[in-house]
Amino acid sequence: MSMDITFLGTGSAYPSPARGASALVLRREGESWLFDCGEGTQTQLMKSHLRAGLITKIFITHLHGDHFFGLPGLLCTLSLQSSPGPNRPPVDIYGPLGLRSFLWRSLELSHSQLLFPYAVHELVPTRDQCPAEEFRDFSRLDGDELPARGPPGRVLRLDPGESSYLLEEDEQLVLRAFRLFHRIPSFGFVLEEKPRPGRLNVQKLKELG
Repeated sequence: MSMDITFLGTGSAYPSPARGASALVLRREGESWLFDCGEGTQTQLMKSHLRAGLITKIFITHLHGDHFFGLPGLLCTLSLQSSPGPNRPPVDIYGPLGLRSFLWRSLELSHSQLLFPYAVHELVPTRDQCPAEEFRDFSRLDGDELPARGPPGRVLRLDPGESSYLLEEDEQLVLRAFRLFHRIPSFGFVLEEKPRPGRLNVQKLKELG
């Protein structure tokens, strides 16, 4: 499995003409995974050698603006570059609780209709991830309105006795999120490649005794 990383933005707080806000792309197996999407990420993508249309997963570490204010605009740009298809898989978006409501409200208020499906998988933080005075409970942000009209997705809670959230697993890798301590609840993501069995040349072994 080959992977490479492209940094689209490493700036903090706000973008500058020479340095974008937080965003990086991991490429693997013909897919592109975007980690954070600060303001101006779509412009940085256009300047790079990457193809935005290959983004299949997006991961948001935390809900400070310089890490996710570029997301609604990027999704709209991806839609303009897309052709609608009934069998197209959704773009999976992972991030802290509250991200689904933000995206749904942003797209609703701007009358934006995406030509591709997307799903938002929210990570429920624990109260020890930030100073007590900064913790906010977004579990009932939209009451009963959002589940019926908003995008699909899972709500992922930390299992008792576990230190990380299992996001995805296949034959090649395990994808997990883990808690970080920050001014607001924050998450890191780890992509772990599974051990690959080697191949023995039986004839060569026999020749070598």
